[in-house]
Amino acid sequence: MLHPGHLISQDVQELPTGDVVSEELQYVLLLFVLFVLPRALQRYRLPSAVTCVALGAIASIGFQGFQHDAAVNLLSTLGIVSLFLFAGLDVEFHELRKNARILTQHLVIRVVLLTGVTWMALLLLRLPLQPSILVGLALTTPSTGFILDSLNSLGVSASERAWIKSKAIATELVALTVLFVALQPPHLASILMSLAVLLGLIAFLPIIFRIFAKVVLPYAPKSEFAFLLMVAVFAALVTRQLGAYYLVGAFIVGITAQRFREHMPAFASAQMIGAVELFASFFVPFYFFHAGLGLRANDFSPNALTLGAAFFAVMIPLRVYLVAVHRRYSLGESLKSGARIGLSIAPTLVFTLVIAEILRDRFGVPQAVFGGLIVYTLANTLLPGFILRVVPPAASEVDVPVPEMALATPDPATPLASWNLPTDPPTQR
Repeated sequence: MLHPGHLISQDVQELPTGDVVSEELQYVLLLFVLFVLPRALQRYRLPSAVTCVALGAIASIGFQGFQHDAAVNLLSTLGIVSLFLFAGLDVEFHELRKNARILTQHLVIRVVLLTGVTWMALLLLRLPLQPSILVGLALTTPSTGFILDSLNSLGVSASERAWIKSKAIATELVALTVLFVALQPPHLASILMSLAVLLGLIAFLPIIFRIFAKVVLPYAPKSEFAFLLMVAVFAALVTRQLGAYYLVGAFIVGITAQRFREHMPAFASAQMIGAVELFASFFVPFYFFHAGLGLRANDFSPNALTLGAAFFAVMIPLRVYLVAVHRRYSLGESLKSGARIGLSIAPTLVFTLVIAEILRDRFGVPQAVFGGLIVYTLANTLLPGFILRVVPPAASEVDVPVPEMALATPDPATPLASWNLPTDPPTQR
C-alpha cells in the first residue's frame, strides 16, 4: 500500500521493499523529532514552534529531505487551519465589548503604527504599495493563535492574561481585514467580486450550522468536532482562492461558531475549544516544520541578518513602548506592567511566516527582505520566553500545594502521625 510520501511522484510505480521501509522510517523519525525534541528543549525556554522551524530548515538545507512532500504539506495545512479555528473560537465578544474603549484606542495606535511602517517600507525598502503594506503587517501583527497557545507558560497574572488575549484578538481582527484587502488585485471589479464572495461565505456559514444542528446532529451525536473542522477547511480553501490565504477562512468559521454559543452551545463549549486546541497542538508542528522546509541558506545572508536585526532593534522597543505608555495614560498602570503585556504580544511568528511566503512567491521581494522578516520573527518569538516564561520544574522539584487551613508549619521533630494534616485533597482552583 502506498504511503502519503509516494503522492509526490508523477509516475506511481512499484518501489523495492527496502526503499519503502526506509521512507516509512523517515516518517517515524520525523514524528519522534517533532513531538519529543521541541518539548524537551522547552526547558531551556525555546518555544517548540521555533524549534520546529529550525528542524525544517536543517532538513531542507542540510539533507534536502521532505521538500515538496505531499503528506507534510497536507498536515501543515491542517495545522494552520486548526490554529486559526482555535483562535476564532477563543474570541470572547463580551470581553471585547467590556473593554471597547481601551481596545479602540489600542487599535487606533496600531493602525497609525502600521501606516508609519508601510510608509517606511515604501521609502527605505523601495517596495510597491501592496508589498509595503504586507511588510507592515508582518512587523506589527501579533500571532494570536501562537500567543494563546503559549499563555500558560508565561508568568503573567489573570488580569494580564485577559488583556493579552483581548489585545491580540482585536489586533488580528483588523490585521486580517487589511490583509484581505491588500492581497486583492488593484482592480475595482476584482475587489468587489472577492468582497462579494467573502460576504457570501459569512452569510452562508450560519445557514450550514443551522442545517447541521437540525438535520444531522440529532442522528449523529458527537459529530460536532468533525463538522467544525471540515467547514473550517472548506472556508480556508475558499479564502485561499481569493488570495487571502487559509487563515482568514478558518478564523471566520471559529467566530461563526462562537456566535452560535447560546443556541448551539456544543459548537463553542469549553470541551469543543479544548478538542480543537488538542487537534491543533498535534498538527501545528507540521506547519512550522513545513515553513522551515521553505528556507534556504542564502535566506540568512549578511544583508538579511542585518535587516532582521534592524527590524528587531526598532520595532520591538517601539511596539512594547506604545503598549506600556498607552496603558499608563489610559488605565494608570505602571510602565513595567504595561511592558509585560507588550512583550507578551510581541511574537509575530505565524503571521510573519505566512506573509513572508506570500511576499517571496507572489511579489518576488528581494531575498534580504524575506530573510530579514524570518530573522525578525524568530527573534521576537524567543523574546517572551527568556523574559517572562516560567521554566517547567523537574518532577522532583514540583511543590505540593499547601492547604490554606494549614497555617502553622509542623515541627520536623514531631512524629508524622501527630501532624494535623487534612485527609481530603485540597480543592483545585
